[in-house]
Amino acid sequence: MLDSPAEGVPAERHRPLYIIAADIRANWAKPHFAAFPYIYAMRSLNQISEPYGADSGTSIVAYFLSNAATWRGEHARRIKQELRDILKGQGYE
Repeated sequence: MLDSPAEGVPAERHRPLYIIAADIRANWAKPHFAAFPYIYAMRSLNQISEPYGADSGTSIVAYFLSNAATWRGEHARRIKQELRDILKGQGYE
């Protein structure tokens, strides 16, 4: 398993989203209420290409990032960048 995706690596090669969600929960003691539903949704996803109910994995990750602005620190920067790289691999910029 990769710790973080390399530049130009297809999104399918990233860590599973449920692992990333567990990493977020382990490193963000009190998630912002608006980010929490997206962390919860990512726990059910392996890849960004999978749907979550009527939403796409892409939108789940994008909405998490837009609601995680209050999460700061080394872990936050690393994980947010990993998620941004995954989105870029999906053509979402």
